[in-house]
Amino acid sequence: MKTTQINKNSFNKRASKMLLIAALFFAMTIVNAQATKQITTASTLGTLKQINAGLLNVGYTEAGPSTGTPVILLHGWPYDIHSYNEVVPILVSKGYRVLTPYLRGSGTTTFLSKDTFRNGQQAALASDIIAFMDALKIDKAIIGGFDWGARTAVVMAALWPERLNGLVSVSGYLVVNLEANLKPLTPQAELGWWYQYYFATERGKLGYSQNTYEFNKLIWKIASPLWNFDKTTYDQTAQSFDNPDHVAIVIHNYRWRQSLEPGESKYDSLEKKLAARPAIKVPTITIASDFDGAFTDGKAYANKFTGKYEHRILKGIGHNVPQEDPKAFAQAIIDVTKI
Repeated sequence: MKTTQINKNSFNKRASKMLLIAALFFAMTIVNAQATKQITTASTLGTLKQINAGLLNVGYTEAGPSTGTPVILLHGWPYDIHSYNEVVPILVSKGYRVLTPYLRGSGTTTFLSKDTFRNGQQAALASDIIAFMDALKIDKAIIGGFDWGARTAVVMAALWPERLNGLVSVSGYLVVNLEANLKPLTPQAELGWWYQYYFATERGKLGYSQNTYEFNKLIWKIASPLWNFDKTTYDQTAQSFDNPDHVAIVIHNYRWRQSLEPGESKYDSLEKKLAARPAIKVPTITIASDFDGAFTDGKAYANKFTGKYEHRILKGIGHNVPQEDPKAFAQAIIDVTKI
């Protein structure tokens, strides 16, 4: 009886030890798996940092002297801060302080509260960047962007012109007008917005959630048909789509644009101002590329820029202008306060 008890105790100890080892191995596996999902940014962008700003904990990179003129570069969808890999070093060499924040729903930018509505409307994104500037105590900056980033920059210039030294906007005046968006375009123009109609459905939301990587790669190819990007380049950006709020923000953004989902009432006054299509008075350079098609010459929106203004056209370039022609984009940032 005594011997049996000793054997049982010995067995229990061995079993406990094995369970402990298994638990530790499992925990290490989880940690390693999480580590592989951490965002790694190109060294050319500077140091990856985090700061609480408004509703968000914003992930951003910073490079250049702290005393330099601040430049904030805003990315679009489905892109991220790596669109500026080659733009940032050019600007840093000229003495600028360059910041590239991840927009809400991208990269390491997260919401401070799980209860905050995952809102993708234009006034919310622009308010994020104003809060970001406030958190960093940046009174004024040159703001540049493309796609969602250009829209955000133009909205900032329209609502808070006192916060901008200059504006560089790819594709010009991109302020969303909900009423105008209800009107149909020509069939050819409608074809270009196929993904917006896809996102309007629950099937589209599920499809985007399940196929984010391949979906966004397709958008890259369609938007920049002459850009021969490789897998490494795409994967560097694709990691930012793993953000837990990415799908919610993207879907809401496009549904809001078509008046299929409401925004938040706290932004109503800002959206009312934007609906009046206010003129932009800050010094501005707009850039058009092959992506802009019939609007390449900029004439459709030239009268919306009433301050110092210049329009530049890039041939053979798609939608991701900063990554496809970084020298031209960087030069526009450098020139905008001198026009």
